[in-house]
Amino acid sequence: MANVIVIGAQWGDEGKGKITDLLSRSADVVVRYQGGNNAGHTVVVGDRTFKLHLIPSGILYPKTECIIASGTVIDPQVLLEEVDRLRTLGISTDNLFIAETAHVTMPYHRVLDQASEEQRAEHKIGTTGRGIGPTYADKSERVGIRIIDLMDEKRLAKKLRWAIEQKNIVLQKLYNLEPLDAEAIIEEYRGYADRLRPHVVDASLKIDDAIRERRNILFEGAQGTLLDLDHGTYPYVTSSNPVAGGACIGAGVGPTCIDRVIGVAKAYTTRVGEGPFPTELHDEIGAQIGDRGAEFGTTTGRKRRCGWFDGVIGRYAVRINGLDCLAVTKLDVLDDLDEIKVCTAYELDGKVVRDFPSDARAFGRAIPIYETLPGWKQSTSECKTVEELPQAAKEYLKFLADLTGTPIAIISLGASRGQTIIVEDPIHGPKRGLLRA
Repeated sequence: MANVIVIGAQWGDEGKGKITDLLSRSADVVVRYQGGNNAGHTVVVGDRTFKLHLIPSGILYPKTECIIASGTVIDPQVLLEEVDRLRTLGISTDNLFIAETAHVTMPYHRVLDQASEEQRAEHKIGTTGRGIGPTYADKSERVGIRIIDLMDEKRLAKKLRWAIEQKNIVLQKLYNLEPLDAEAIIEEYRGYADRLRPHVVDASLKIDDAIRERRNILFEGAQGTLLDLDHGTYPYVTSSNPVAGGACIGAGVGPTCIDRVIGVAKAYTTRVGEGPFPTELHDEIGAQIGDRGAEFGTTTGRKRRCGWFDGVIGRYAVRINGLDCLAVTKLDVLDDLDEIKVCTAYELDGKVVRDFPSDARAFGRAIPIYETLPGWKQSTSECKTVEELPQAAKEYLKFLADLTGTPIAIISLGASRGQTIIVEDPIHGPKRGLLRA
């Protein structure tokens, strides 16, 4: 039995969907513990591509139970569209379960999110406009609508009438927008409730039952460590906690239940939206990495900013999450480069800094200190074992493992399931990695 957390070790978009899909083969239960439909996982199976936003990647395995836990925020319209899309592709959602205590994203959350971001102008955060931040804000203010409210028609109507009355004041007075129709929204969400009802459970209890039955549980989050509300590049962060500790809170389990934490990192670094990015490339190499890596967001389609691997944030992710091992993705994107740079430290205000600065303004002044490694100038996409990798590629991976102080358990060389090298079983194997000096 193993209970494993999979987290993003950079700014999200690291390829967690593929790694979660891979690990789901050994999982009996997959739990999504935070975030909303402001994130997405792309999984390629044969000639089919699945883009998932709320439903855990384990849904592609018919015997795997998938739980959307309490720490998530759920837009019922988006969730049901995803359910319908999967069913048209022949994927059953009978094993999908939804926490009754998860909060619901409402139409006013989306409108407020977009209006607030537009008003920020040059101070914008880079939100997706999906209403995630305002949903979490209502949750913290203790005025949110939960799935359990959605299941009670009278309670839902009462809470929504009050909430929409309050939100309409803000929409009209602050943003000069048209008020929302409370009765129309109540009727719309009644319909969602009827379809969601068979999936609604006490998620924490269901997860606890699985733990007591010694079943394998995989906890997956959205976004990445550097977008964490408390530990990321604030204020350019998300509204929840993608770090490993967030899994316990979001899923409703104790930390002693967790056996291993796996971090997913690209062989380079990307970022979507606003905020400092020390290793960002504004040249032809950055454009080449973006094109070859198809660096566009699953949810928004926004172009991702690309840069060299940043060892400072890599070590930070290891520390904040207590990582046992790494899964390195998109190594093949670097196949054509003559040389590859890796950031090992920063120069900050005339001093060499090896640790991640908490102040976003200081982080914005950080100048990367690079070590240059030779490229391998040959394709890795068909390699099936570590031994088949070019020597320079193996040395690059060993350098990353040593730099972060973390063994590498998985190497991804493309989007499909088969383009993966398992150095060791990250769930059942010993806590060591072959790609570490």
